[in-house]
Amino acid sequence: MYQATEEIKLAQLAKTLLTTGNAEHNNENAENYMAQLRAVINYADWKYYVQDNPVLADQEYDQLFRQLKKTEEQFPQFLKPDSPTQRIAKGLSNKFPTVLHLVPMLSLENSYNEADLREWDKRCHSFLPNETISYTVEPKYDGAGISLYYENDLLQRGVTRGDGVQGEDISPNIRQIKSIPLSAPFSAKGVDSIEIRGEVIIPKNAFEKYNTQRLEAGLPPLANPRNAASGTLRMLDPSEISKRGLHAVLYHVSYITHDHRPQDPQIFGHHFDLLRWLYQCGFSTPVKDMKICRNIEEVIACCRDYEAKRDSLPFEIDGMVVKVNNLNQQDDMGQTTHHPRWAMAFKFKARQATSKLLRTEFQVGRTGTITPVAKIEPVALGGVTISSVSLFNEDIVREKDLRIGDQVLVERAGDVIPYIVKPLTELRQGNEMPIRFPDHCPECGEVLVKPEGEAAWRCINIICPAQVVEHLIHYASKDAMDIRNLGEANVRRFYELGWLKTIPDIYRLDFEQIRSLPKMGIKSAENLKMAIEASRLQPLSRLIFGLGIRFVGETTAKTLASSVQHLLDLRDRSVEQLCQLEDIGPKVAASVYQFFHIPENIQLISDLADSGVNLEQRQDEHSGQSGIFQDKTFLFTGTLSHFKRSEAEAQVEAQGGKILSGVSSKLNYLVVGADAGSKLEKAKKLGSITILKEEDFLALMKDHII
Repeated sequence: MYQATEEIKLAQLAKTLLTTGNAEHNNENAENYMAQLRAVINYADWKYYVQDNPVLADQEYDQLFRQLKKTEEQFPQFLKPDSPTQRIAKGLSNKFPTVLHLVPMLSLENSYNEADLREWDKRCHSFLPNETISYTVEPKYDGAGISLYYENDLLQRGVTRGDGVQGEDISPNIRQIKSIPLSAPFSAKGVDSIEIRGEVIIPKNAFEKYNTQRLEAGLPPLANPRNAASGTLRMLDPSEISKRGLHAVLYHVSYITHDHRPQDPQIFGHHFDLLRWLYQCGFSTPVKDMKICRNIEEVIACCRDYEAKRDSLPFEIDGMVVKVNNLNQQDDMGQTTHHPRWAMAFKFKARQATSKLLRTEFQVGRTGTITPVAKIEPVALGGVTISSVSLFNEDIVREKDLRIGDQVLVERAGDVIPYIVKPLTELRQGNEMPIRFPDHCPECGEVLVKPEGEAAWRCINIICPAQVVEHLIHYASKDAMDIRNLGEANVRRFYELGWLKTIPDIYRLDFEQIRSLPKMGIKSAENLKMAIEASRLQPLSRLIFGLGIRFVGETTAKTLASSVQHLLDLRDRSVEQLCQLEDIGPKVAASVYQFFHIPENIQLISDLADSGVNLEQRQDEHSGQSGIFQDKTFLFTGTLSHFKRSEAEAQVEAQGGKILSGVSSKLNYLVVGADAGSKLEKAKKLGSITILKEEDFLALMKDHII
């Protein structure tokens, strides 16, 4: 970001400003004085938070900061939006608005061994035949994902990852993180706007320091740096953010627009060069910890080297991220709906620890599955305290010969899910007791059954209290009927009060009673009422998913919904007919058939219909069935000016078309905006693809002509 000569000048300027102190200023010299203070403070922040090499003592920094703040108050006409003083919170916020990401924040595909990496390398070469591929390897930071958007060199907003499609706008909190520049010299390289992805972390020393302060204040310590970072980002009081020592590492440019100048290939051609440029612009990036590898064997060696030294690093990592370095090759490889094909996360070996198995509890799931859960002596494992571990089913318990009182080896698979590897049988004292499975449901007392070919015991009583509550929670969840304000806490509360016993009871709730509940209030009750009313009109696919049919997820629910005009049409489908639907096999088909031939379920559906819940397939849910783009494939590339990419893709799908992730012989139409890049060139080379400008696409939609 700074040349050596600039650093010398800024260091000298800092000493001069400290010497002059609080001199009086007028309109003629105040603007220049404030510009000097901003430059010195921004430089000091960069050296401290990005370079980890302070140039000012804390007292000196505070003195300059106070001078700038005082002068800005005297001459507010010279206040700049990227002034360091503008990081200071303006007060409490009561909510974070939800915003769409310009480009979805996808997950990464995971690998856990060298064989996985080699297999991924083969796939990369299959997508890029006869091309040389180099890879970058960088730490996989264990923090909270963020997305930053800059326009005209200024930070416009900071957003959490959310569900990958949309996140929460936490800009006031983001501005408190001093490793995030409020402005950056993007325009010097012709960049008009840019969206940068990264991770907010808490360095180990800052985390330990903050926990020490909490203990001294009589507060419980935070569990681990990752959860602490995520929780801190969403605090409603931005002034608390700076106390926890958050640090942001930026590692990916997801969206960028340029002016009409040619792009610099030394910056915008490769992932490493792009991150190095961001570092020069003042961002903390992984460039110092990155390595460029010529082949997959060098990648594997680099991953193993970092795994060996992970505990010596100043921050928590749970693996390494391997990426194709060439950005044009990344575009050619494209992505799936879940992850980019050009990147792979290599997860380190799981953490292990030993503990004692104290007892076993049996939990009843939404579909009646009985899951044994081991209660163990609390043990710290990979930054998290573990006291409960799922044992999955009886077969696993028997296979491992687990007993109450055993010393057990506990591991966190992928540093996330804890499980018991094995009992340490050599440490047995002789008083350990076998784990006995119940033959009756621990919630309702009904006899348990074990369906043929399955490992789990199951309660088939549809009015089992545990299943009823879990069904209600699932039905109201975001991905099902999306009844906000009817989360788990309220479902359990209303169930215990006797107001909710079945799903249709949701539509019979007495809101006068609800308003009278402690801590509910008129506003919350009204919001709940509105959400319930809105759920009556949800698409049929959401209702099918919300019913909790075993083995039926969101995608299968959409498939089922698109195959009928009315929900009860599924009652007339045989198992063989259901198997003819896309991606529905015998197991799923049998489950759907069974569900629609249980009288109680048909009565439930009838009650929902009486409550005004939509049971019919709406015309707008027939996307992909028919339309002007039926059997046609589209891809959008470049910067679009007439519409958002997501909106255009939705229009294509609504008219029966499909969206592809990359240019290939299967693509019919490529719609190009400004700076279309490699996809346009590849489409031209293939010669079989119709290339449309935005205006052509709009005309196509308007005229309904293919």
